Amino acid sequence: MLNAQAKATRRLATRLLLVVVAMFGFGYLLVPLYDVFCEVTGLNGKTGRMTAEAAEAFTPDPTRTVTVEFVTNVNAGFSWSFRPLVTRVEVNPGAQTEVMFEVTNRSSDATVGQAVPSVAPNEAARFFSKTECFCFTEQKLAAGETRQMPVRFIVDPRLPKNIESLTLGYTFFRATSPATAGRETADKNPGS
Repeated sequence: MLNAQAKATRRLATRLLLVVVAMFGFGYLLVPLYDVFCEVTGLNGKTGRMTAEAAEAFTPDPTRTVTVEFVTNVNAGFSWSFRPLVTRVEVNPGAQTEVMFEVTNRSSDATVGQAVPSVAPNEAARFFSKTECFCFTEQKLAAGETRQMPVRFIVDPRLPKNIESLTLGYTFFRATSPATAGRETADKNPGS
């Protein structure tokens, strides 16, 4: 009887261990899966990325205009200022458009930031793609440096007709990747 109970306990322990491993694996994969899901569906305002060649395949729709507004923020405690040089443009869906943004590092140290984009309304995000954007990579600015950065985008002509305007928002955060942390430490201690 004791032997049967020991076997049952081992089976239960094995099943519980498998459940724990499966839960860990699911949790580990959740972030990349969520990012892919958001990019495909436009959920959470994630925008698409497109090559310039693919954007050229679109035919602009001269009979329709869409207003694109630009909003910028800087995460609290990050000493950068950030603004669009124009706050809104009228675009024809299918036409490539370029706008400029300006960022200034107001601190006395070189810092690295990463911009995170979003599009509102959410259902418009999957019809909005960028061919060039400062948000694709981390941006390093020297102390007091000001830089103008372009964004090239295209609004897909398949954007639903009821959407006449959309907002492209960016928030700059201090970059915290391991590679960035090493560069910032080396910049502060050049002799080490």
